[in-house]
Amino acid sequence: MHYPTLSAEDAVARIKSGDRVFLHTAAATPQRLVEAMVQRAGELRDVEIVSLHTEGTAAYTLPHYHESFRLNTFFVGKNVRGAVQSGCADAIPVFLSDIPSLFFNQILPLDVALVHVSPPDRHGYCSLGVSVDIALAAVHTAKLVIAQVNSNMPRTHGEGLLHTSKIHAMVEVDDPIPETPRHPLSDTEIRIGHHVASLVEDGATLQMGIGAIPDATLAALSGHRDLGIHSEMFSDGLLDLVEKGVINGSKKRTHKEIIVASFLVGTRRLYDFVDDNPLVEMFPSDYVNDTREIRKNPKVTAINSALEIDMTGQVCADSIGHKYYSGVGGQMDFIRGAALSKGGKPIIALPSMTRHGLSRIVPQLNPGAGVVTTRAHVQYVVTEFGIANLQGKNLRQRAEALAAIAHPDFREDICRKAHELYGSYGRSCM
Repeated sequence: MHYPTLSAEDAVARIKSGDRVFLHTAAATPQRLVEAMVQRAGELRDVEIVSLHTEGTAAYTLPHYHESFRLNTFFVGKNVRGAVQSGCADAIPVFLSDIPSLFFNQILPLDVALVHVSPPDRHGYCSLGVSVDIALAAVHTAKLVIAQVNSNMPRTHGEGLLHTSKIHAMVEVDDPIPETPRHPLSDTEIRIGHHVASLVEDGATLQMGIGAIPDATLAALSGHRDLGIHSEMFSDGLLDLVEKGVINGSKKRTHKEIIVASFLVGTRRLYDFVDDNPLVEMFPSDYVNDTREIRKNPKVTAINSALEIDMTGQVCADSIGHKYYSGVGGQMDFIRGAALSKGGKPIIALPSMTRHGLSRIVPQLNPGAGVVTTRAHVQYVVTEFGIANLQGKNLRQRAEALAAIAHPDFREDICRKAHELYGSYGRSCM
């Protein structure tokens, strides 16, 4: 299909000072459009940029562009973390499921959406590809939609379709989609993965993200049967289990035999797998992360991580003390959705220590640390030293259970603090 295109420079020339501009998520970040926008810094002032995690250098956050651009992000990735922590950019704590409503309800009305799509089909429909999440709401509400059209963008099934009549400017590129390779697993990660896998039942519906612990868990699931996927995202670690028939979605009650996700990050192998594959359906985050939808499937097992957890079960996943590190994301959406699912299991999995040798299980959170998942929501906590089930446990019992899976060097300190605050049953929690 033939369609009119512009250069990136001509397309972004329609961005005005004072506009609020949305950037497509992660591997779908439209790099050419971002670069062209940054090149206009000399003539633009007070442009607010909103996004989830993005790929690329995020040059718009550099100090010498501070009069031109200001990032207001829903999730802090490595490329913008320094800017947020230094006060040169801002972060919005919000559930992933709630972000589309910020656009639809005009709480954060969008002037421009910069997105990255597949070429249109013979009916004129492009695909939002590897990122539908909050991008669908952005293109439906922005006054101006500028699309980077890329033959390398996978064409995904589900709800991420956008007709060319809704696009105000199209820029054609032939660029590779950014890839996130898998890394070798450490002994600690492998042990955590085995513990988490032991909690997964046959017929469960899984939610997990990208990273070492999800990969380690997936690697330990080859002996399972009839697993399904309803997850805000997934990566390459899933593909081996699909090919082995372990993941087939046969026990799911919604989107039976279908892998449901909101965005994808991985390698070319993943992108080729999802391209025009009816086995995978992509939906916006206000659907995928809706607890009412999550709970409909059986045995939802939500596997999430944390930066720190205190001895009562409060989970910090977005900050290190006062320094904002990542974001709220979809953790609470799936922790609660799993708890409401029949036979569901919400899991927080983390190494017992940081890279600097500090305990991640602590008597109390660092000053300024944000509570992403409350102690009332937490059930299973997993480290390389085992599994703590906090469901139905009082504060004293929680401290005992968490001390047992903390690194041995820190267990005594946790027990001592627990005894000071809550007394004891006349025995050591060690």
